[in-house]
Amino acid sequence: METGYPIYGRNLEPQPVPKEPKQTPWSYISDWLQVIVIALLISLPIRFFIAEPFIVNGASMDPTFSTGQFLIIDRISYRFEAPQRGDVIVFKYPNDPSVYYIKRIIGLPGEIVGIENGKVRICGEQECIAPYQSLKEPYIADSHVSHDTLRITLGSDEYFVMGDNRAQSSDSRAWGPLKADLIVGRPIVRLLPFNGMSILPGEYRQPQQ
Repeated sequence: METGYPIYGRNLEPQPVPKEPKQTPWSYISDWLQVIVIALLISLPIRFFIAEPFIVNGASMDPTFSTGQFLIIDRISYRFEAPQRGDVIVFKYPNDPSVYYIKRIIGLPGEIVGIENGKVRICGEQECIAPYQSLKEPYIADSHVSHDTLRITLGSDEYFVMGDNRAQSSDSRAWGPLKADLIVGRPIVRLLPFNGMSILPGEYRQPQQ
């Protein structure tokens, strides 16, 4: 007798199992393309906004960094804190922003940078760092010193940068102060060579006077 209510599971006849469609070369390529697109969507924001690979090319930062060393650049820290003296930074070359340079920050915004026969002195409006003696720069090898003499006052958004290999570095001595908006980030990890792996490679904090 019908009751007026549906009776589930009434049809007990076996249903045929649908066959999976045969994968064509195009469907195989399409699957891989989807994987690649998803990977790019995940990795590109990291690449452009958080971290970026960088390979050192040139001798301007010897002996701290050498040609062929593989670095990961932290692009986000300087969004929350200002670069400090002694930081090694990667930036866009002021005369050609398509080229990236790696140098060390020597002078900060608003400071006066004085170099006498290669010895660096820094003075600001409120304080002087080593006003009667040069900065301590243990990252410079004896064979990499220079004998420049100059004096420059930095603007409110300018940094003075130099390579650790002072004798073979194109830096603020040659093309002037570096604008803050050209700074890309700082090396956070040195991955290659394996025996030189380190965190915040090359960073040096000037001791308080």
